[in-house]
Amino acid sequence: MTKRQVILSGSVFEEQIGYARAVVDGDRVHVSGTTGFDYTAMTISEDVVEQAEQCLWNIGAALAEAGCGFEDVVRVRYLLPDRADFEPCWPVLRRVFGRVRPAATMMVCGLADPRMKIEIEVDARRHRGPEA
Repeated sequence: MTKRQVILSGSVFEEQIGYARAVVDGDRVHVSGTTGFDYTAMTISEDVVEQAEQCLWNIGAALAEAGCGFEDVVRVRYLLPDRADFEPCWPVLRRVFGRVRPAATMMVCGLADPRMKIEIEVDARRHRGPEA
């Protein structure tokens, strides 16, 4: 039977909505759509690039708790309300994913809070043992 682990970040959204930041299912790691909120202070920058940086910090923390890292990401999804905000984020995204080259999709859509300018979701595959 596959071992399943739930990872929580402490975001009030996880409790209010009823989801986990990430779920580890065997060697698969599914990180929920993650926004630019600093979940410890529940603050968010007005700048989309700073939000992208915070998204990646939040995702990196979830991946680390799952026993893997950005090098293990196989799929990334970018969700933005304004397509013009995507290109300014490219240098940040390239810094993290440029060598990894995961499959990627960018979608223009509404997000849950008007302060959110980007949401990033990733799937990863752990290459280490389940207790890594």
